[in-house]
Amino acid sequence: MLPDQMPEANVPAGGSRQIDVSRFAAANRRRLSAPALRTFLAIADLWGLTEEQRRLVLGYPSRSTYHNWCKQAREHGAFTLDVDVLMRISAMLGIHQALGILFAEERLGVDWLRTPHRATVFGGQSPLSLATSGTQDGLLTVRRFLDGARGGLYMQPNAIDEAFTPYNESEIIFR
Repeated sequence: MLPDQMPEANVPAGGSRQIDVSRFAAANRRRLSAPALRTFLAIADLWGLTEEQRRLVLGYPSRSTYHNWCKQAREHGAFTLDVDVLMRISAMLGIHQALGILFAEERLGVDWLRTPHRATVFGGQSPLSLATSGTQDGLLTVRRFLDGARGGLYMQPNAIDEAFTPYNESEIIFR
């Protein structure tokens, strides 16, 4: 559909499309909340996060709210997380996915998260320290760093890289 054929509600005065706000609607967030939190809890278990770190990742809800969410999620109950909490969970899922791509074993990815890092964004701290700092920006910084590494930007070598031997000219075949 061309912009001039779109309903006026979706086209601002400048003629460009607006963001589809229906994805932020309560019904959509309600549909996503329980599965998102169950996945969050599984990753938090894998990473060995404390309850305090889990709450910090989620935006520091009260203990009773956090435990209520966990109970509802485990029982496949219905509840609605706000956009900020779902964004935080999404960032954590992205970190977990990137670690799965960059490291051959889950343990190596978790070790990377827990090890102090020399990259400027981490300031000598572990990426997990930044991810559990309580800010959405901390989570997104770790995710962006890993997304960059997945895209070929420099990342500190891991165990797989240490065993790599470069190709020599005789191994390169042109057709």
